[in-house]
Amino acid sequence: MSEYKCPHCNAHLKVCDNIILSAERPNGEAGLFLLHPELGNYNVIHNEGFIPEEGETLKFYCPVCHKSLTSNKANELAKINMEDDSGSVYEIHFSQTKGEKSTYKIEGESVEIFGDHSSKYLNYFNLSQMK
Repeated sequence: MSEYKCPHCNAHLKVCDNIILSAERPNGEAGLFLLHPELGNYNVIHNEGFIPEEGETLKFYCPVCHKSLTSNKANELAKINMEDDSGSVYEIHFSQTKGEKSTYKIEGESVEIFGDHSSKYLNYFNLSQMK
């Protein structure tokens, strides 16, 4: 079972079957997002009172250290770390835009892509050794 961690404070972000992140809308409204840990599964749980609009770009933060998870690859992406059972660590970059299905699993120069909209950000990654 993979573990998901904050790239800043190394806090564990997965509880039960969800990755828990804090999110902020452009209008400053904030709430928690629960993401499915399976890469390519875009099921999301959030509070009924915190419902971003389709196409709205959020900002994700670590719920422990509160630092921004915005990717160094593109401002529209967030980044967390994933550690698999063998101890390999991967960068996971994913879209911060509601409804956009784009996820990238990076280990060194290797990039594995997921999601119907992943071609939108391909130019931000070195794809010479794409899996």
